[in-house]
Amino acid sequence: LCPCLVYGAFAFLPFDAPPLPTLGARLVYTLRCAAFATLPVVLGLPVSGIARLCAAAPEPLEEPHRELQGHRSFVAQSVQLFVLYFFNLAVLATYLPQELLKLVPLLTGLFAISRLLSWLSVAVGRWFRAFGLGLAVGPLLAMLLWNLYGIFLLEPQSLLA
Repeated sequence: LCPCLVYGAFAFLPFDAPPLPTLGARLVYTLRCAAFATLPVVLGLPVSGIARLCAAAPEPLEEPHRELQGHRSFVAQSVQLFVLYFFNLAVLATYLPQELLKLVPLLTGLFAISRLLSWLSVAVGRWFRAFGLGLAVGPLLAMLLWNLYGIFLLEPQSLLA
């Protein structure tokens, strides 16, 4: 489903990436796009805090409620995935040709939507959670493979430079 979503958005959404000739401009563009991907974490932190305040436990050392545990694990998992996603996206932006730089905001949007779907699935059930996680991890693995391909096969002479 991930390749279909990315290809459909790439082919049919009417925007193009601005001309980014230098490496610094590409990294700044990636950083600006990645700010949007922090939206699930920024939304998850206050919700997790409010859930913690509402779930008053008689004993402070008592095990947290299931709902509170779900919010905390979502925020922690989202931060971990965002760090991996951002670094892979930054490396990907350095290897992509100008025509394909439209993928940077598309992949960022897919990440944010997939994390929000994963958060929604905490309320629905565990069996649906794999869908949201798969939408985030699938493109992450594809970016990682492309980055390794670019590092070792496209530009092996600049590997240790």
